[in-house]
Amino acid sequence: ELEDAAATERLGAKLAPCLNPGMRIYLRGDLGSGKTTLARGLLRALGVQSGVRSPSYSLVEPYVVSRLDLYHFDFYRFNDPGELRDAGVAEHFRGNSVCLVEWPERAGEQLPPPDLDIVLSYSGTARTAKIAAVTDTGVRCLGRLRED
Repeated sequence: ELEDAAATERLGAKLAPCLNPGMRIYLRGDLGSGKTTLARGLLRALGVQSGVRSPSYSLVEPYVVSRLDLYHFDFYRFNDPGELRDAGVAEHFRGNSVCLVEWPERAGEQLPPPDLDIVLSYSGTARTAKIAAVTDTGVRCLGRLRED
């Protein structure tokens, strides 16, 4: 349960220590459910001081933080999964980059599976986050999150 935006940012911040090169985190949920807020908390915890906004118009915002090359994607504006190929960003999902993706479902089957799949939803005036670990890396990260 996430009672407000600050709680959503805190969840993002708790994810930051478990990030490793090559991880993929997918953020799902309706408009306004907190995807960008969670991303902001994660990026702030990694030391990003600049403004963190949804890259819905630019498609991707790159960040170099500590030991990580992190790419924050937003595929909301995709009308067809083939647009991922046309956008020329697929190489980011094959290397050591951390990929944080809002609206991954808009890319269809073009994306590799995530390490963590996070679904944010409305719960009255609050939000709920459901986190699923899809890979061994995701399981380790989720285990670390539960320890905190």
